[in-house]
Amino acid sequence: MNVLITGGTGLIGTRLSELLAAAGHHVALLSREPAPGGPYRTFEWNPAAGTIDPAAVPFADVIVNLAGAGVAEGRWTAARKHALRASRVDSLTLLHRELARPGHHVRAVVSASAVGIYGNTGEQPATEDLPPAGRDFLATLSRDLEQAAAPIAALGIRLVLARIGIVLSTAGGALPALAGSVKLGLGAPLGSGRQYLSWIHLDDLCRLFIAMLTDEAWHGPYNTLAPHPVTNEAFTRVLAEVLHRPLVLPKVPAFVLRLAMGEQSEMVLTGRRVSAAKVLAQGFTFEHPELREALQALYAA
Repeated sequence: MNVLITGGTGLIGTRLSELLAAAGHHVALLSREPAPGGPYRTFEWNPAAGTIDPAAVPFADVIVNLAGAGVAEGRWTAARKHALRASRVDSLTLLHRELARPGHHVRAVVSASAVGIYGNTGEQPATEDLPPAGRDFLATLSRDLEQAAAPIAALGIRLVLARIGIVLSTAGGALPALAGSVKLGLGAPLGSGRQYLSWIHLDDLCRLFIAMLTDEAWHGPYNTLAPHPVTNEAFTRVLAEVLHRPLVLPKVPAFVLRLAMGEQSEMVLTGRRVSAAKVLAQGFTFEHPELREALQALYAA
């Protein structure tokens, strides 16, 4: 099938493109600055300006939407928050406009969302039927994204919302920075350490995306995380053990993180424990369901 990916040059998009191509699918990317000579066909678009190559959407059988500026990049000033929201909402608004026009054969859209939509979940694992009750910035951003995607389903196109948490990869994301601190002997739990982290190995996430694209049984929101979330303290301890490093520092107090990071500290201090039961009920099998094995696989590669 022909797969069109927005945000395809990022961590997830790069690996997803590799796995799709290896499975025999035809991959194309939507990019604001197409680079000649890349491995995939590239169409130009500019969501902020509302422009897109008219051949892009007609190319596709299915679309993966990964577009959006990185929430961990840059301090959350008012301007940065606006850019984070616009980069997501503008992309979906433009896709909806093009999908509402005749002349294409897109049958499914998988759009990345985030477990931040639930806010602080505490001890009880959040399920997809739980009303998104978070009031912090990440929760609001995720709700805005999903609301912008909803009109696509009204066109009769199968829409899947993949609510993602911490993606484990040595190629990017949060893990290299965390591992670097541990290797230097600077690793420590953050805040109380009791806040939950919902995580997934990058390859399992990409396999989930492919299942969502190819199987019509998938529709609506899914928590796309491994079935065994862990606390921040447990994550840090297991990472140190896998890297054969001791943990000698005390916990980093929450007030220190708030002073250093401002509002952005909610990314590491807010607990997000989510359930993977709906994904498992669809018949998906994780290759890396346990944290220790997932980290061992990454650092053995």
